[in-house]
Amino acid sequence: MRASDIPNLITVGRILLVAPVAWALMVQDFTLALILFFVAGASDAVDGFLAKRFGWESRLGALLDPLADKFLLVTCYTVLVLDGLLPMWLLVLVLMRDLLIVGGAVVYNFRIRRLEAAPTLISKLNTLLQILLVLLVIVQQAIGRGQQRWIDWLIYAVTISVIWSGLDYVITWTRRARSHR
Repeated sequence: MRASDIPNLITVGRILLVAPVAWALMVQDFTLALILFFVAGASDAVDGFLAKRFGWESRLGALLDPLADKFLLVTCYTVLVLDGLLPMWLLVLVLMRDLLIVGGAVVYNFRIRRLEAAPTLISKLNTLLQILLVLLVIVQQAIGRGQQRWIDWLIYAVTISVIWSGLDYVITWTRRARSHR
């Protein structure tokens, strides 16, 4: 193992945290879920810092990092929907966007040219809003109270950012595909 593998190993660790987070949410141990979600978030920051600071960025890391985020978020959304804490239509919207992006990336990679993953600003905002929504729901459940209006506001903010970022990816990557043909 080389030092440059550390960010990818941290990312794999974050992927392995998905199951314990899901379990904690399913048994409604929201305090544990919050701690594990925080550890996952901190590991995301650490692996990103190490990769950029020491030049340990890799193609594998560029693909694994957003997948780790997606696994964690989609799993949390799914369990929170099953618990009745988030609406099903929001999970469907999030999944449709993610499938659109992954499907488009696969087609682009194999039919146009090698894909260099580069999240857009709106995509980063979308991920941030999705994370904030999960955190707020978990915190509200962990402490037994909270402002439902903030959760409602974030649900609509996530909805807008999911649609906007999905359309942005389609437009951006369609333009790139056309310019390479």
